[in-house]
Amino acid sequence: MSNSLLLVGVGGQGTILVSKILSQGLVKAQYDVKMSEIHGMSQRGGSVTTQIKFGEEVYSPAINKGEADLLVAFEKLEAARYIDHLKKRGTLIVNDEEIYPLSVLTGSVQYPEGILDKMVDKVENVKIIEARRISEELGEPRCQNIVILGAIVKELGLEDIDWIELIKENLPERVHEVNIKAFERGLSQ
Repeated sequence: MSNSLLLVGVGGQGTILVSKILSQGLVKAQYDVKMSEIHGMSQRGGSVTTQIKFGEEVYSPAINKGEADLLVAFEKLEAARYIDHLKKRGTLIVNDEEIYPLSVLTGSVQYPEGILDKMVDKVENVKIIEARRISEELGEPRCQNIVILGAIVKELGLEDIDWIELIKENLPERVHEVNIKAFERGLSQ
């Protein structure tokens, strides 16, 4: 049996960094891990997705519609875009963040209202994370992704892995302290 995680976000949110840290931690915990990432137009604010499967034996990271145990959305519209990939009794972790795509910025369409309300109606287990607020309280808006990492670790019950060491290995020393605090705040969500 394996666990399927689909992480979705917008370029620049740190989705791939979180996937990398998660995968490294899972490997250290002796899981078989497969990861695949799709960048899209990530450097221009486009969609970024990462698929991770882990368990005793995993053959492919591919996650089709209706197969994800956990969908982690770093942005609300991305949650709506990928919600059909979540299992019927799966869990959605969604960051209460709006990043406007080009079509909204140019005024050709409006950002949809009530996305989170629709998610709560559609999915049995939804956890809304205010990662921006938390990271701003810590004085570093760029650590939202590490707040989300903490929430993922808690949801998966993987607190026994040395995530602090992995954060230190993957981030510059000058941001260790704030990112460790961000991770701990995510764990408490």
